[in-house]
Amino acid sequence: MCGIVGVLGNHEAAPILVEALKRLEYRGYDSAGIATVNKGTLARRRALGKLVNLSDLLVHDPLPGKSGIGHTRWATHGVPSVSNAHPHRAGSVAVVHNGIIENYRELRAELAGIGLEFQTETDTETVALLTQHYLEQGLSPVAAANQTLDRLQGAFALAFLFDGEEDLMIAARRGSPLAIGHGDGEMFVGSDAIALAPLTDRITYLEEGDRVVLSRTSFEIRDAQGALANRAMKTIQIDVTQVDKAGHKHFMAKEIAEQPTVIAEAIRHYLPVGEDAVHLPGAGIDFSQIDRLTMVACGTAYYACLTAKYWFEQIARIPVEVDVASEFRYREPPIPGKTAALFVSQSGETADTLAALRYCEGKADKILSVANVAESSIARESDLALPIHAGVEIGVASTKAFTCQLSVLLMLALKAATDRSEITAEDLQAHISALRGLPNVLAAALEQNDNIRQTAQKLSEARDVLFLGRGLMFPLALEGALKLKEISYIHAEAYASGELKHGPIALIDKQMPVVVFAPKDRLFDKSVSNMQEVMARKGKVVLISDAPGLKEGGEGTWETIDAAGAR
Repeated sequence: MCGIVGVLGNHEAAPILVEALKRLEYRGYDSAGIATVNKGTLARRRALGKLVNLSDLLVHDPLPGKSGIGHTRWATHGVPSVSNAHPHRAGSVAVVHNGIIENYRELRAELAGIGLEFQTETDTETVALLTQHYLEQGLSPVAAANQTLDRLQGAFALAFLFDGEEDLMIAARRGSPLAIGHGDGEMFVGSDAIALAPLTDRITYLEEGDRVVLSRTSFEIRDAQGALANRAMKTIQIDVTQVDKAGHKHFMAKEIAEQPTVIAEAIRHYLPVGEDAVHLPGAGIDFSQIDRLTMVACGTAYYACLTAKYWFEQIARIPVEVDVASEFRYREPPIPGKTAALFVSQSGETADTLAALRYCEGKADKILSVANVAESSIARESDLALPIHAGVEIGVASTKAFTCQLSVLLMLALKAATDRSEITAEDLQAHISALRGLPNVLAAALEQNDNIRQTAQKLSEARDVLFLGRGLMFPLALEGALKLKEISYIHAEAYASGELKHGPIALIDKQMPVVVFAPKDRLFDKSVSNMQEVMARKGKVVLISDAPGLKEGGEGTWETIDAAGAR
């Protein structure tokens, strides 16, 4: 969740760094800091809490210099504190770091054994101390950084700044994204192109294992084997206006409101106006040659995959396995012939998902991805990358990316069903018509804001909430529970409704709200039976359904919400 920026500029670096870090606030953080080199002298400022605290500090204790690095930290090793905040410094080197140094304990013990003292609880300090150790042995900054990088295990993005070196920055990536921005006599580094958007639109994405030595007028990239690497410079189009709240109280509210618009864009991309079939970019994929689909993702994207499993199996009749990426990569499952592997990620840089994709290279017949960032590592390393066209998503808890992922996955399932002759022309057109009407349905649902707020106020008094759903509604219940935990810090769990009697029912009492997703479908009567079990134990049922479902099943419930737009 951390963010990195770096500047070798022609203007004072501190305000540029702070502004760039503000554009990375969506990642979540608990401290922030910057370091600069001014007249050959390296100095830093760090503050606990929000960036405004760092800004206030810089007003009273300015940090001059036109070369600098900055960081927002989300605590992993060591509590949130000023001493644990980045940049970390040892002697004449300062470092900012995203990721985790997995062998930091061994390195820490080695450094302690030669008499070096640690000032923090972090894994990152070992990087700074090790680099300083090599500098003291007479190595140049570039050689010292390279020696250090050779010793590190784990996933990281790193940027180094050195005392006495106003026109030098070293950066490296392994398992964590990092990009170079090209200016006019200036160079920039960022963990996200959003941070660099107002500074330049010319970006070079570092690839896995790359290291780069930067000056204001040049850069040299070497790959994981140490060979000179030629990475393409791309002109990116990030509308800076997408990174403001557009009158909304916060980014998440803005992104919820954007859903009808972005989903319409995604649907138009794959279902052009006047066409009656799904169109994929490039050479596409022929699902008639695929016997099995493996889907891999993390968090919200994993729940999108769980939902799509129903579509691929029921509509296209393809057996589907869905895995959490962090389990898949270490489980090392066999990949039989005629398997397509599909990876879903909002950023396209999710470390576990990217590692799982690389495990499947050379094993799966086809590697597909569904991502929001076309130039991401996951998209670039796929045989077929399917963009979701959600636009920049700043909110930490994904909203519009999730619904765009679902839309793209459904269209992919329809393409698979067509390739395999598992769907009639009539049924295909019914699905396509429903997809094209989806933006209007979403817009109607969003008009319920005031009614939903009333229900949310009641739920806010709960300490625990249970979510239930059957069929397609089960993974949506899982996503609902995740969102409640992420956003409100209320404990929430989700179960398939049929599992209620196998344990969770023991928790039901008058203090326990139970949110039930149950449209009026073939499983509706079973869901009503589960609701009756909850209400018999004085549980408070919040029923989310369509109008027919609310009419038939809403009696006796605590709250009802019409998912299609009318309360």
